[in-house]
Amino acid sequence: MENTAFEKETEKALLISVDTGEFDAGVSINELAELADTAGAEVAGMMVQKKDSPSAATFVGSGRLYEIMQFCKNNEVDIIIADSELTPVQVRNIEDAADVKVVDRTTLILDIFAKRARSAEGKIQVELAQLKYSLPRLSGQGKSLSRLGGGIGTRGPGETKLESDRRHIRRRIQYLNENLDKIEKRRQAMHQRRQKNGVEAIAIVGYTNVGKSTLMNRLTDAGVLEENKLFATLDPTARKLTLPDGRQVMLVDTVGLVRRLPHQLVDAFRSTLEEALWADVILNVCDASSEECSEHVKVTNDLLSSLGCDGKPVINVLNKCDLVPDVLHYPLIGRSVHISAATGLGMEKLLAEITKALPKQRQKVKLLIPFSHSKIANEIRDYGIVESEEYTEQGLEITAVADISYINKIKEFVISLTD
Repeated sequence: MENTAFEKETEKALLISVDTGEFDAGVSINELAELADTAGAEVAGMMVQKKDSPSAATFVGSGRLYEIMQFCKNNEVDIIIADSELTPVQVRNIEDAADVKVVDRTTLILDIFAKRARSAEGKIQVELAQLKYSLPRLSGQGKSLSRLGGGIGTRGPGETKLESDRRHIRRRIQYLNENLDKIEKRRQAMHQRRQKNGVEAIAIVGYTNVGKSTLMNRLTDAGVLEENKLFATLDPTARKLTLPDGRQVMLVDTVGLVRRLPHQLVDAFRSTLEEALWADVILNVCDASSEECSEHVKVTNDLLSSLGCDGKPVINVLNKCDLVPDVLHYPLIGRSVHISAATGLGMEKLLAEITKALPKQRQKVKLLIPFSHSKIANEIRDYGIVESEEYTEQGLEITAVADISYINKIKEFVISLTD
């Protein structure tokens, strides 16, 4: 028998915003359109209303609400997405007026994260953020959820559905927090082992969809998903990278950022974002072809600062320079580099900058090793880079490049050090 059920794959969306002057509403609603596309919606229209403050009851003014109702009716809109956080009352009133499902910016981002999370940690973080966002919004979502008022039937087994939902969510939040704490302890132990073993880490951070995963794949053949969608990568990926001086480091990709990232997500994904806190060098990747490039860099730097990364070496990586060749002639400020992760442009320069930014591990040394300590000469040959050897009456004179930690162990045989 033929299945006549039909699930609509793409929802037609109307995006709405109130421009209070607090942020660039035009840029923000365009980003919301990208988010909607990533979530699988087709944007049928966008409406921005200038207003001193959003209406407490309906978010937009009554005149604009009427326009929204007419637009939804005439264009078969399935969903309205607001470019701000909405209260339950605002959601209910807009839904009642337009007879269309209503969500806000945060709900949209949480939905995208829920679809994209792959690891156990990522799924826990997303669910935790969703529950924390929904908990204070249970009240005001309609009379069906609440029989508050006190008296008979409102205590014990007869508690309201609203209170029952709250209790369930709080228990679930506690359970997820406990699981996340265990994962966080394992992550910290892993970082501490890396540091103890002298493994250096480079964290790739930046706005979503600026090419972080493409850069990761270019440098390490990591096989990370590359997709022209926001939040293509949620779970951190770590791969080994060999630098020009032979040093091996760990390169870590992190979750992308967006303007006005909901604080629930910053809190929930804090352990993932803190990869940057453990890193020795941070690559702040931005899209050089975007008009918002400088704003994206600022968003990332602000978050890095809030995580406690001030003072760490940061390299600003201007990616996608193949799309705007003229940008190659622009002067670079501070520690920066022009690249194209897609074509490989600037990779040598980037690797050289990473090498320079890392704490110095090796040094050129001239040694005089007595013949009675030939074991040291063999170790230098095995683990260092020998430039010259000369036998003298006092012993073997060697010029080599070796680890500073090893040089400190044999400093009694050091004649001179060279940078």
